[in-house]
Amino acid sequence: MPMTFAEKVLARKTGKASVRAGEIVTCKPDRLLMHDNAAAITDKVAKDLVEYGVADAEQPVIVLDHVIPASDEKTAANHKKIREFVRKYGIKHFYDVGTGVCHQVMVEKGLVLPGMLAVGSDSHTCSYGAVNAFATGIDRTEAAALLLTGETWFKVPETIRITLKGRLTDLVTAKDLILTIIGQVGADGADYCSVEFSGDIANLTLDDRFVIANMGVEMGAKNAVFPVDEVTKGYLRSIGVNRTAWNAEWADAGATCRRALDYDLAKVIPAVALPHKVDNYRPARELAGTDVQQCLIGTCTNGRASDFAVAARILQGKKVHPRTRLLILPASRAELERALDSGDIQTLVAAGAVLLPPGCGPCLGAHQGCLAPAERCISTANRNFKGRMGCRDAEIYLASPATVAASAITGTITDPRDAT
Repeated sequence: MPMTFAEKVLARKTGKASVRAGEIVTCKPDRLLMHDNAAAITDKVAKDLVEYGVADAEQPVIVLDHVIPASDEKTAANHKKIREFVRKYGIKHFYDVGTGVCHQVMVEKGLVLPGMLAVGSDSHTCSYGAVNAFATGIDRTEAAALLLTGETWFKVPETIRITLKGRLTDLVTAKDLILTIIGQVGADGADYCSVEFSGDIANLTLDDRFVIANMGVEMGAKNAVFPVDEVTKGYLRSIGVNRTAWNAEWADAGATCRRALDYDLAKVIPAVALPHKVDNYRPARELAGTDVQQCLIGTCTNGRASDFAVAARILQGKKVHPRTRLLILPASRAELERALDSGDIQTLVAAGAVLLPPGCGPCLGAHQGCLAPAERCISTANRNFKGRMGCRDAEIYLASPATVAASAITGTITDPRDAT
């Protein structure tokens, strides 16, 4: 019987010839991601860790990224506890403050590769589908158990197949595409499904695919994944990954899927998600004139050098509107260095942008960009839930780096095609 991508990965990981959607399987993930929440996770099993230790010191990856640098004594103490845990149990993959957002670090360090099974104590672990991994978020209790046993269980998901056709037009980005898809599918339209993207994907960069996979969970997906092609192979070569290190998987022709959708990329236009739901889709032009007090370009969704390049193109020679502020937040130190080498960071700073350290910062309202009551922020992040950026009486609009950059110039939501 033909199998989907998810069925193939989970069958291989369980040592079975085949599995089917709805089946419960137990297997060992290749990677377990944790971030600042590793302190709380290890606390859950502290006594058991002393007695039994960590099942596999190669499996966990810990990246300090959520509140960095530490904003208060409690956060600093948590970071210290994590560093001590890493040393005591010989955790092989640890990245301290300033390396970047965990999801970006996982991919750019080659810690998650095609055909792998990765889990993480963060819902946007699904990002790694950009490089053909089955990747999904788990809760803290499950992560704690994994540290001790190395294994966990999965319900094999059903599959939604999305075929992309054509090419995006100028100043229309992968962020506009995924906001459009989520707006049509709905925030729960892909609940516990593996979403397979295929078609004219050669027209999407690895960065584009990361954006799309990252936001798969915003339509409820368990996993959002792309096949390996020359774009993927080129990226893996660029970060020094040997071809013998990975084994890609993809769906068989005729594999059963719950739903199949087609999208013409040429018809996608700049999109915005209105408060307080990611599926609250509107075309950017319909919101023209809506005042914004803060603009954010960055996070694990859109904090790469290619995103800053788009923004710099729009802001070159211009200034941020005096009644708004523009924050730029690199996804990693490596992406920051690339954007510095290109001169794009300098262009954005000259326009009035404020550069923040590589990490999560304002995305989750922890620090560095919290909103005040009645303020609006237009952001390239992945969520606009009430209170997400530190204030329940503020509003968050989600958009592409191009739309955010155009809006920073005018101080109002602006379609980037109208700003050049």
